[in-house]
Amino acid sequence: MTKIDILSDPICPWCLIGFKFLDRALKQRTQNDFVIEWHPYMLNPKMASDGMERQKYLNSKFGSQKKAEKIYNEIKNTALTNNIKINFSKIKRTPNTLDAHRLIHWAGPRQQKKTVNLLFEDYFINGNDISEKKILINIAKKIGLNPDEFNQLLRSDEDKENIYQRIKNARDKGVNGVPCFIVNNTYVLQGAQPTELWLKVIDEVSGNTN
Repeated sequence: MTKIDILSDPICPWCLIGFKFLDRALKQRTQNDFVIEWHPYMLNPKMASDGMERQKYLNSKFGSQKKAEKIYNEIKNTALTNNIKINFSKIKRTPNTLDAHRLIHWAGPRQQKKTVNLLFEDYFINGNDISEKKILINIAKKIGLNPDEFNQLLRSDEDKENIYQRIKNARDKGVNGVPCFIVNNTYVLQGAQPTELWLKVIDEVSGNTN
């Protein structure tokens, strides 16, 4: 069995791209037994609970609209070249992702991948604010959670401290950016690594000679 721990933030475009690259490698190595666990990381831990207007956020983060456009053009080109759908033009707000991380946590191991993919889809393709309760409740329904129970949890402080503590632990261990992938608690790969590299890593940890 190969264990892959993924530290990610669902509003991080490189996290989306990086996971797509990994997933494509996993689909080529179906003879192996993989277990993936997702862990929280917040790019903007001090973000207001209702988020921020996107262009204002980008200008603040990168210093100017010109610098932001340069960086995001690279992301767009990488996504386009690799047939990964992203529609930045639909995104109007940069959300706080605490509740999205709570949803991933509550989804449990069997539904984490589906949950993360739905969050990526809502944010990067549909341009939805994934801090909005109605968006999160809709995803909760799709993964089989009871919407009323989920709504009650969402309105409480349940697991907020848990999420913050896990993020702090990751930072204390030296994780200062995402995506970050830890394979069998041995290999650490940071950033959106290409599928070709993932195939080599998977073969090495699995003892394959492909």
